[in-house]
Amino acid sequence: MLTSLSLIFLVGLSMAFICRKIKLPRIIGMLVTGIVLGPFVLDLLDPQILGISSELRQMALIIILIKAGLSLNISDLKKVGRSAVMMSFLPALFEIGAFVLLAPMLLHVTVLEAAIMGAVLGAVSPAVVVPRMVQLMDENYGTDKQIPQLILAGASLDDALVIVLFSTFIGMAQGGSAKVMDFVNIPISIVSGILLGAVFGFVIASLFELAHKRNDSIRQSIKTIIVLGTAFLLMAIETWLEGAVSISGLLAVMSMACVIQLRCRKEVSDDLSVKYGRLWFAAEVILFVLVGAAVDIRYTMQAGGMAVLMIFIALVFRSLGVLVCLIGTKLSGKEKLYCVIAYLPKATVQAAIGSVPLSLGLSCGNIVLSVAVLSILITAPLGAILMDLSYKKLLKLS
Repeated sequence: MLTSLSLIFLVGLSMAFICRKIKLPRIIGMLVTGIVLGPFVLDLLDPQILGISSELRQMALIIILIKAGLSLNISDLKKVGRSAVMMSFLPALFEIGAFVLLAPMLLHVTVLEAAIMGAVLGAVSPAVVVPRMVQLMDENYGTDKQIPQLILAGASLDDALVIVLFSTFIGMAQGGSAKVMDFVNIPISIVSGILLGAVFGFVIASLFELAHKRNDSIRQSIKTIIVLGTAFLLMAIETWLEGAVSISGLLAVMSMACVIQLRCRKEVSDDLSVKYGRLWFAAEVILFVLVGAAVDIRYTMQAGGMAVLMIFIALVFRSLGVLVCLIGTKLSGKEKLYCVIAYLPKATVQAAIGSVPLSLGLSCGNIVLSVAVLSILITAPLGAILMDLSYKKLLKLS
């Protein structure tokens, strides 16, 4: 197992460095590392690592959601108002709708399997988008109309919605039938997750404020561990109450982080954000390498043509969703085009949940994972490159 971990970190980071040098997202190098080291190519990874990969991926997702919650500025969200709220769910729903309408015909899956696939692919990637929006704010591009804040807020929130929908569709697939309560539970799980996380966040922030006089590095590290441990507890509560009350554990984690950011002193929340940024740097290597390792590249190649077509059709639907969200705003055509581009990349959520249907033994598992990986390989570099090349041309310098 130690040899496998060594290969994951050293080879994964090396490939990420190479990709960054040639202006590609680092995650592409990590995915390629997993594919090559995995059981379907060189088979160099210990089966014990692969056996717990789903748990490791969930831990990585928890870390990035804490980071997103600590980074999300609620005041910026209020400034961009209606559009930010719509951007957090409408583009994803448009994309899921595209899969439900067309995937049964193009990929020969059932409507429910198409919904699962759409939910996997429906989220924009904060791993690709967030760093670039921070760069825009630092360089003052588009900030006069809060464009980076709009995209950052929407991208941070749509992941949680998509994960809730994905969990609902997975439950329906395992139960064998669609029930009205499955859809009723969506808003219930969202609200209950937000409230549960807010309560825990309020308690933690209060405790941190009581200890603010001794805000040394050791205590800050302890605070980081407390937040992470509480996040794991929130996920456990979701499991404990399953069947009794529908709760989104991941949304609770993000809600907790938002409340901590709002109620703690700025130096405390900023330090926590920095520490989780460092944790995410290590977690994303494990996440993306293990996702790549789970991919049977031969099956992905076979899925190719129709899957690629479906991905691009879904992106067209998604882009229409973004444009609908921006109706009535003061953004110019170029600025709206940049928002469309910024909502193309997929990586984080697709990597975290793309293999779940396969691990659960669902018949659509292979095709869902294949389309998820293809979407990352296509949209992550496409979106990242287009954002980097276009922001100076499409956005105004404030």
